[in-house]
Amino acid sequence: MSKYDIIVLGSGPGGYVTAIRASQLGFKTAVIEKENLGGVCLNWGCIPTKALLKSAQVFDYLKHAEDYGLTVKEFDKDFDKVVERSRGVADGMSKGVQFLMKKNKIDVINGFGTLKPGKKVEVDGKEYSADHIIIATGARSRELPSLKQDGKKVIGYREAMTLKKQPKSMIVVGSGAIGVEFAHFYNAMGTDVTIVEYLPNLVPLEDEDISKQFGRSFKKAGIKVMTNSSVEKVDTSGKTIKATVKTKKGEEILEAEIVLSAVGIKSNLENIGLEDVGIVVDRDKILVNDWYQTNIPGYYAIGDVVPGPALAHVASAEGITCVEKIKGMHVEAIDYGNIPGCTYATPEIASVGFTEKQAKEAGYDLKVGKFPFSASGKASAAGTKEGFVKVIFDAKYGEWLGCHMIGAGVTDMIAEAVLGRKLETTGHEVLKAIHPHPTMSEAVMEAVADAYDEVIHL
Repeated sequence: MSKYDIIVLGSGPGGYVTAIRASQLGFKTAVIEKENLGGVCLNWGCIPTKALLKSAQVFDYLKHAEDYGLTVKEFDKDFDKVVERSRGVADGMSKGVQFLMKKNKIDVINGFGTLKPGKKVEVDGKEYSADHIIIATGARSRELPSLKQDGKKVIGYREAMTLKKQPKSMIVVGSGAIGVEFAHFYNAMGTDVTIVEYLPNLVPLEDEDISKQFGRSFKKAGIKVMTNSSVEKVDTSGKTIKATVKTKKGEEILEAEIVLSAVGIKSNLENIGLEDVGIVVDRDKILVNDWYQTNIPGYYAIGDVVPGPALAHVASAEGITCVEKIKGMHVEAIDYGNIPGCTYATPEIASVGFTEKQAKEAGYDLKVGKFPFSASGKASAAGTKEGFVKVIFDAKYGEWLGCHMIGAGVTDMIAEAVLGRKLETTGHEVLKAIHPHPTMSEAVMEAVADAYDEVIHL
């Protein structure tokens, strides 16, 4: 039997980052992976979808070249090559993780790992033991009883990024990040897209002002938006799919070539031995403490399999926190109130902290500021005037309670708010920190100025 200090089950952005940090700290480390290093994020999620979205953005630029004083006489898309480029980007990233494993002297064990009592893991009949076993098995596309995925006509995110041919029409069910990113991509490529959302607004977890702006942007782009609606059943027997959609006005039958189910994710907990070891699970999540210890000593869990936001950067942070605590270092528990969320459709969305509604419900007296990109010199020059930055402060102490952005490049801007909140920055300090001009990021300063009735450019 091979013996390690730490074994990590799963090599997504939680697992592989955990393994690297463990190795850096001097632990003899192994990672077990049943598919490709990098997990869903690198191979089927964050990275390849961004490659698809970049192709859509370039295609959109070509369609609007005249807006920039340019003439492009002939251009077209090659859907197969767009998909091929996306897969190439993913493959390159996965190879990068392979290199990191070798560089950090981490053993990669290929196969399906099953937890055993006594701090052991079995992979294809062979047992491995470790002082500490960290579960990082991630999640997959969730299926609704009324929307069973067949991988051909009713698909999940994996099939959505590797379709053999571009569909003429598509129904996207669910308007979280996965749903709206694919809705935007296929619409930009020329597919007739309808998005169905059960709740009153698209991207329903975002601040209401953001959600409403996003809905307007999607409608303007030609996407049919159906909110307060649910898909009750689908008929896949014909050439096209007939989806029965329940709306406030009654039932409506929609027809499309493809239905993409994007109604959330399900944790990968089946058949990994949790019951044999006695690890407690509640509502599809492994229960852990602040240091990701399960109820059984020596077994830990991080990422999508534990409660909290199912985001790559959260999984990475949890894994690092977990192994640093095992090492005996002084570590702080993760502040789940300061986790940024990003959506990479067009327009992009980025947010952190309280929404305005949440801040009011928490009893704060607020100062709220907004700055539209239509008043930004950089946005005007770039032709990306859609959207705004919204900031929320506690009126009493100036605490930065929340920041919400919608527009071009905002996913690269949100870190200012995350860092500012981490350092307990006040609104006055943000206002007096000189921001470069002309940039999209100065809209943050301008929004803060608006909150404090000092805005110059509105």
